[in-house]
Amino acid sequence: MSDPYKTLGVSKTASEAEIKKAFRNLAKKHHPDTHPGDDKAKQRFQEISSAYDVIGDKEKRAKFDAGEIDASGNARGFDPRQHGFRGNPFGGGSAGGDRDFQFSWGQGGEQQGGFSAEDIFSEILGGGRRGRQGPRVARGEDFPVAVTVSFGEAIQGGTRRVILQNGEQIDVKIPAGLKEGQQIRVKGRGGAGKGGGPNGDVLIQAHIAPHPFISRDGNDLRMDLPVTLQEAVLGAKVPVPTLSGTLNLSIPAGSNTGAVLRLKGKGVPGTAAGDLYVRLVVSLPEKPDSELTRFAENWSATYDPRAKMR
Repeated sequence: MSDPYKTLGVSKTASEAEIKKAFRNLAKKHHPDTHPGDDKAKQRFQEISSAYDVIGDKEKRAKFDAGEIDASGNARGFDPRQHGFRGNPFGGGSAGGDRDFQFSWGQGGEQQGGFSAEDIFSEILGGGRRGRQGPRVARGEDFPVAVTVSFGEAIQGGTRRVILQNGEQIDVKIPAGLKEGQQIRVKGRGGAGKGGGPNGDVLIQAHIAPHPFISRDGNDLRMDLPVTLQEAVLGAKVPVPTLSGTLNLSIPAGSNTGAVLRLKGKGVPGTAAGDLYVRLVVSLPEKPDSELTRFAENWSATYDPRAKMR
């Protein structure tokens, strides 16, 4: 195990108050309750706790400074594994092995000759650990919820009612410009906290249903717009169904399939609103009528549409 002074970042001449302050700051930073699932933070916290157990205790500190005990608090040459001692009280194994070591607490839970680590933990976590006088304080459970919203809701925003796992129903605001898989957090509406702890949150994972003819490209929207042969050849004003309502779009004369027209500011709303790009698709009727058939029979084409393919 490393030097406990170095572990806590204090000098060998540090006062009890300085050691306590260093331990409190490091324990707050690396406490497992604030790093769930982080094994490195847990290991670092164990090292900090073990170091404080030695130099946070007057008697142990004096023995360590005199070379009578090692950094684990054991007499020099003493193997705790041969005497049934167990690792440290903060979870996981100590530096000397994978068993649990038990601190030697004095009366009333005070560490003999030093400070109460439990009291420090209570300060760190705002009472987040069970003290000697009260119940354990814990944050409530987060409630995950999966919802599917329409394409229009995702782009323009809206409100969706969801049912939580405790049976409660809440209205959730869908922000404009929502992206696929984006998480919406509703703070404080999850499971109830324990012992006065804060409630958990509702974590909503959003799936966006596809639109039949509009797609998203960053902050822009894209769509194909069918136009008649007459509208393409002669030009016309045609209605365009958008997410914000129907708009009239001017089709230039001589337009062809693939021509793209832009409706500025009609994409995803926001401070940097996107645009709506409309791609024209010249479309014939499924069953050409007699007039269109006669026109095609009498029309002599003067161009080769496949010339660029050669």
